[in-house]
Amino acid sequence: MPFTETPSGEMLAAMRYMTRCCWWISFFILATGASSSQTLREAADRSGMLVGTAVRPQQLSESLYATTLAREFNMIEPEDVMKWETIHPAPETFDFSQGDQLVAFAVSHQMKVRGHTLTWHQQNPKWLTGQQRTPEQLARILEQHIKTVVGHYRDKVSAWDVINEAFDETTPVKLRSTIWYDQPGIGYAGKGSRYMENCFRWAHAADPGALLFYNDVEAEAVNPKSDAIYAMVRDFRRRGVPIDGVGFQMHLGNPHPDVASISQNIGRFTALGVKVHITEMDVALPVDADGNAHSADLQLQAIAYRDVASACLAHTGCTAIQTWGFTDKYSWIGSHSKHTQGAALLFDREYRAKPAYEALRKMLESSRRR
Repeated sequence: MPFTETPSGEMLAAMRYMTRCCWWISFFILATGASSSQTLREAADRSGMLVGTAVRPQQLSESLYATTLAREFNMIEPEDVMKWETIHPAPETFDFSQGDQLVAFAVSHQMKVRGHTLTWHQQNPKWLTGQQRTPEQLARILEQHIKTVVGHYRDKVSAWDVINEAFDETTPVKLRSTIWYDQPGIGYAGKGSRYMENCFRWAHAADPGALLFYNDVEAEAVNPKSDAIYAMVRDFRRRGVPIDGVGFQMHLGNPHPDVASISQNIGRFTALGVKVHITEMDVALPVDADGNAHSADLQLQAIAYRDVASACLAHTGCTAIQTWGFTDKYSWIGSHSKHTQGAALLFDREYRAKPAYEALRKMLESSRRR
């Protein structure tokens, strides 16, 4: 029979210690959800991508919100606090306090910041919209606003949505009628995108190092709106207007995006030499009275996130994927749809990762851009 040796007392004690250690490690993993898998942020960092989310500063006081945000994302964008009504509440008053809070959080967690937005037709203060002004007066106000805000965040905000949603959804597509374009506008009513050109030049003068984007909704696929945006960007690039990128919001009302068309659209814009960011992605699902989606729909949602990420990653010029919030606890979809839709984001209301999170993480993890 083979030779055996009885373990010594010291060896037995060591074996018992190792057993207890293994048991406690296993317990910790089960109790905390700790995993050897990369986080979303780690996967994005290793693939050379930016993965971001829209944020409201008041939510940073919630510990689980803040820790999840810092762990999972390498970029943030203010949802509202850099819009006109908050940051420029009176003619000679700028309030940077809430924007500064978000920037400080980003700096402390080595995150980039996308500024949103310098020019929009909504969320403008009453002092601006409630008084008649000449185009010359409006042009001076807009120039001062852009240069002051961008200048305040110079070298702190890496990219700006200079203009948001300037094209409408009519057929044929035309420029949206706004205070900046033709009500009365800043002097270029009826002259197409000329008024937007000035906005990009003012922003570039205030921070030459910031990437400047045009951002719009329902333009992620090839369609009449994206055709109009493409024509504008091509014209700007030919004439040296300082536009660096295009943002496709990607608010999906169902989990069935036309991925082939999205990829084709991204490809034609990046071929112009501009970057593409997915800026506001969410995928709304039908929900019950408690706000819960069916498990089958959650799987379809995961496929949608995966496929949009795949379309982006197929083009080296598509450098960021950002969601409009990250937890269903704080999402605009419920109130916007009168609570018939929801569950649109990567984490549920208890900050548990959903199938969409895992699908996006794995897609980033599989990317080898670096």
